[in-house]
Amino acid sequence: MRNWVQDLADLTSTSEPAVLLTIATVRGSAPREVGARMIITAHETIGTIGGGQLEYQCVKIAATQLREDGEIENEISTRRFALGANCGQCCGGVVEVLFETLVDVNSAWVPSLVASYQRREAVVLITGLTKPYRRFLLSDTSCHSYDDSEHCSSSTLKTAKNFLTSNDSANVVDNYLFEPIRESDFNVAIFGAGHVGAATVDVLSRLDCKIRWIDGRRNIFPTTVPANVTCVESADPAREVAALPAECFFLIMTHSHPLDQEICQQALSRDDFAYCGLIGSTSKRRRFERLMLKQGLSENLLSRLVCPIGIAGIQGKKPVEIAISVAAEVLQIRDASVKSRNEPILREVRS
Repeated sequence: MRNWVQDLADLTSTSEPAVLLTIATVRGSAPREVGARMIITAHETIGTIGGGQLEYQCVKIAATQLREDGEIENEISTRRFALGANCGQCCGGVVEVLFETLVDVNSAWVPSLVASYQRREAVVLITGLTKPYRRFLLSDTSCHSYDDSEHCSSSTLKTAKNFLTSNDSANVVDNYLFEPIRESDFNVAIFGAGHVGAATVDVLSRLDCKIRWIDGRRNIFPTTVPANVTCVESADPAREVAALPAECFFLIMTHSHPLDQEICQQALSRDDFAYCGLIGSTSKRRRFERLMLKQGLSENLLSRLVCPIGIAGIQGKKPVEIAISVAAEVLQIRDASVKSRNEPILREVRS
């Protein structure tokens, strides 16, 4: 999955004027979260801030800014939309959208952000939501100011550092939008490049995650895969488990039951995974449990094995139906984990 920083990086080669739309604040129900982005140029729209009348009106405003008579200038402003009254949307919430006209995306803060992203350096982009709309970029070693901004205050700096070290997503604190920009720590390992494995990769690769797709068969992978997918052709797929990061989501769906069992044993033995899912029936699970108990795996670790996989209520067995069900289960577990990890951080930020 591409993100808005990559899209901005593509625009730096054209120096084409653009308007960057950002969901800055949300009160009540809204179609997208704080930090959702969209890029508007004279020729295309990239991304989405939620569709519907809200997006239609914002794109129309941005297009007008790009067509205004006279010279286009760098400009930043906010507009508030009551989704019910202004947009006729049933969400009923209130959304504040940041409009930022960039005469040249190679100016100001954009190249610095793109360079940090390409170095895989975690940063926090800080944007003031009231005039003069100050802008800062914080890394682990420095804090740069842009557009003649004053130095970042100690309280803003402290909040930004909390965002830098947490797994929290974009949020507003004291009229500043804090946006952590970092490599995704949502790691998924999919063992098996058969029909279900391919469908699962297709679904999950649309998310902000990193996928290692592992199989032992030669020439099994497609010639092209999404940018966030790494194909690993391994003579011993089970050995690949040791190289995977902590908090990884393991999805085991190979063509071989003995190989499935070997991978399961290696994955469960690590005890630092987020999820270990095995495709199959309850009888397959019972058989694997007996084998792994004999080989010394504890009942506590075995209890963490998920088999069958996928959310309840979806009975279809077509590859794409299984993939959607499994992806939903993975997202449920990921979101529950992120929420539990971030609650202490958010309490500190808001105190």
